[in-house]
Amino acid sequence: MLPTSLYQRYALLFATCLYAGTLLAQTSSDPAKPGQEGWLTGTPDSGGLSSPKLQAMEQAIQSNEFKKITSILIAREGKLVYENYFDGDALATRNTRSATKTVTGMLIGIAIDKKMLTGVEARIMSFFKDKQPVQNPDLRKDKITVEDFLTMSSVLECNDWNDFSRGNEERMYPIEDWIQFTLDLPVRGFSSYDKKPQDSPYGRSFSYCTAGATTLSGVLARATGIPTPEFARQNLFEPLGIEQADWIFSPLGLAMTGGGLGLRSRDLLKLGQLYLDGGMWHERRVVSESWVKTSTRPHARIDDQTEYGYFWWLKGFKTATNTYSAYYMSGNGGNKLAVFPELRMVVVLTSTNYSTPGMHQQTDKLLTDYILAALEK
Repeated sequence: MLPTSLYQRYALLFATCLYAGTLLAQTSSDPAKPGQEGWLTGTPDSGGLSSPKLQAMEQAIQSNEFKKITSILIAREGKLVYENYFDGDALATRNTRSATKTVTGMLIGIAIDKKMLTGVEARIMSFFKDKQPVQNPDLRKDKITVEDFLTMSSVLECNDWNDFSRGNEERMYPIEDWIQFTLDLPVRGFSSYDKKPQDSPYGRSFSYCTAGATTLSGVLARATGIPTPEFARQNLFEPLGIEQADWIFSPLGLAMTGGGLGLRSRDLLKLGQLYLDGGMWHERRVVSESWVKTSTRPHARIDDQTEYGYFWWLKGFKTATNTYSAYYMSGNGGNKLAVFPELRMVVVLTSTNYSTPGMHQQTDKLLTDYILAALEK
């Protein structure tokens, strides 16, 4: 039996090694071995980021200036150069809520690339003959396309930002059949102060609709003949070395593609790096370059500062001296995965600050006042 003092030294050494392994070292520059995390790693300084500025960010989070931030990761030039788990759990899956929608857009693109889905012009109603006739029949509903749902611009009266909307997602969840809920919605009207599609940029009128994104799960399953989680595993997650994905399901077992998918922070970062690299991961083609380009260009306008691609948000983030263009995933709580093409940088910010005023503003502030500012030193 070891003397107490020596035993304590070994115990301390073991605990230190275990802690370091949990946080995952940031100093290695060797490629990860197959089956491991799949990241090259470096230090913030090697990625051109000011360590003092990032330390100031950490202090602000720890002092509760920023609420319920759980993790922040930064990749620069393809290397993971910063990661911090403010809840202490590197292995936890993160429920980033509506960031799931962007993953759904990736899966749609892959299905099109594989010619399992004819294209974004495919009509939604054609996949659900068994659910017709629908309530509120209208010939315009028959013309709704996959692209209409990808761009949040269908003719359906569906608006999660309006508590009175017939299609508000909170009215969908108590219903057994979420697809039927969507197909039954009426066509929306436009007040005199609303911009009609023909008067809007890109010919589309934006209306945030989780029900449409959710219905794409049914489209994927019927087009590919594979349940959405399995299609995602085979064609997106497995190629990226993502081993855990926690889906939620409707009462009828439909995988929820409108929100709630749980992924680890490092795996979320991979999705951003995949798009930054034009659909490639470790020299393997996962998504076509044409889909990456098409889905991250504007197709609808949200407001004067923000446009929308295929489930990607598009805007510039302004520091004291510069504005940096980004496309990003966004979810309730202020969750974000932001890609800055000009900077060759991907940032993940996760939070459990759900349904709280200012939740998105606080993660925007972390981006502008600390992370992007750390590049300007």
